[in-house]
Amino acid sequence: MKHRAIAWALFSAFLIVAALTTRDAYVVVTVRDAATGDPTPVRVRLTDAEGNPPEMLGASTETGSAFGPPAQAIAIMWGRSDRADGYALQPDGSFYVDGSFESRLPVGTYRVEISKGYEYAMQTHEIELKRGDQANLAYDLERWIDMPSRGWYSSDDHIHIRRSPRDNPSILRWIAAEDVHVGHLLQMGDFWHFVFSQYGWGETGRYREGRTILSSGQEEPRTPEFGHTISLGADDFVRFRDDYYAYGRVFDRVHELGGVSGFAHQGMSFHGYRGMTVTVLSGKLDFLELAQFCVPDGPIHTDHYYRFLDLGFRLTALGGSDFPWCGRGERGDPNRISQIGDARFYTYVGEQLTFENWLSGVKAGRTFATTGPIVELKVNDSLPGSQLDVGEGETVRVVANAFGDGSRIGLTDLEIVGHGEVLKQVTGQGERQLSLEFDLEVERGIWIAARASAGPGYLAHTTPVYVTVDGGSFHNPRTLEANLERCERDLAEMEQELSEPGSQLDSEAWRHAESLRKQIDETREALSALAARLRG
Repeated sequence: MKHRAIAWALFSAFLIVAALTTRDAYVVVTVRDAATGDPTPVRVRLTDAEGNPPEMLGASTETGSAFGPPAQAIAIMWGRSDRADGYALQPDGSFYVDGSFESRLPVGTYRVEISKGYEYAMQTHEIELKRGDQANLAYDLERWIDMPSRGWYSSDDHIHIRRSPRDNPSILRWIAAEDVHVGHLLQMGDFWHFVFSQYGWGETGRYREGRTILSSGQEEPRTPEFGHTISLGADDFVRFRDDYYAYGRVFDRVHELGGVSGFAHQGMSFHGYRGMTVTVLSGKLDFLELAQFCVPDGPIHTDHYYRFLDLGFRLTALGGSDFPWCGRGERGDPNRISQIGDARFYTYVGEQLTFENWLSGVKAGRTFATTGPIVELKVNDSLPGSQLDVGEGETVRVVANAFGDGSRIGLTDLEIVGHGEVLKQVTGQGERQLSLEFDLEVERGIWIAARASAGPGYLAHTTPVYVTVDGGSFHNPRTLEANLERCERDLAEMEQELSEPGSQLDSEAWRHAESLRKQIDETREALSALAARLRG
């Protein structure tokens, strides 16, 4: 390592001398964590006055060689369905570095954007380089909030990158550069094969440095008729090729292997709401990926989330980027940015971050999903995911706080919702903090959640606190009939899928008609039993 450091220093010195003797310039940038003074992994976007990233700057006027990302850019092959769409550069031309980088550039004016997730204030600097300049620049990134000190740790449940053990250090630094503490690399399957292979599962597939953890997960099964599923934390990959539509069977096995299962894309894309109806009513579903930029009505779409909460089912809110597919902006927009951690969720872990503590927090529902704002909720001092049982007419104390940085994440709303209706609200005009605190008289069971907004695209939503009265349900009587009817419509849609061969290559439901009709019948029985219990 010592010889390598000496060699790199000599090479850097050579590059600097070369730059000083040409018409180009040289820049050395170091980024430190203001709290520790140590270099820290970050995301960097370097552009010229026209907004072009380094690889588009043409060739050196002196040497004729093309400019590109710095040698220190952390490079990993990434792309959709294992295609090599990128390597050192991200979709928007940015790159990740482990605290510093050096670059030779043509003379001119440059813009340097430095970011590290949502808890650090983003920095933008303008650099003017003249012929032969050697610019040594150091920047300190400051947190506007420190969630780990409050016991909360961030996670992205939906990252697609092929991985071998040798890739771990580089991928971990990508995750750390977005200030994600637990990153889930999902092996993704369909009827015929899977992509984004992971080398191991359970403890074997986990890798940790400091407060950053990588873990294997799966987006499997996934079909166009019944949605895409995600499973996290299991000790093995679960796949039933010959019974591919048996989502509940997969979830049962994942639970046996210690993991949790849910639906991706808010249950919106690929008719995920149909699969949710079957698995929620059978009591097998743990979470919904509530925050994501894939759905046009997103990034937090609550229709299906509220439906099943109103029917009295506990459902934990998660969030994930679906890198490299999804991102801020409309589908087809060339400026759309796919970015790890742009949608994420936080889990209350307490003082010590371990994967086991983190997974226990997810299983308990101690989460909130976000695309920027921070939101905290307590009901009678109980965190999201808790169940409180009170007597009829008793009051509960509801306390919520939302936080933003006041600029990129400037708060506009904080709401307390119960059974999908706004119970209390406070508005702002880009504030750093909004708070609500009040007593709520409980007449019947109710689920209570907090949600916050910091303008278009910046939203947060907690998992509810579930309040019951004298051991009863927290379902919503007002929406009961409409939600029961919606579940029946989902089952009818499923039956229609079985009536004729699908129009797509991967529309294979009609080939599994016997298994699916059995699931539909069992779900109707569960729906009937639920209706009788809740109506009574």
